[in-house]
Amino acid sequence: MTKPHRHCSVCGTPIPLEERTCSDKCEKILIDNRNKVNKTKKIIYVLFAAFVLIWLGMTIYGKM
Repeated sequence: MTKPHRHCSVCGTPIPLEERTCSDKCEKILIDNRNKVNKTKKIIYVLFAAFVLIWLGMTIYGKM
């Protein structure tokens, strides 16, 4: 039977349970990917807010 382990979330290499990634290279890739996802989320929220504000402006001022 194999020892309890998990797999690196970047490359899939078996690693000990207390580790998140197998190497510093994979750790950097993981951090970069998370930063990209967070940046994309912020852009989507800003675009959605702009759309809502434009829609509200057209709805309110369009009736006057």
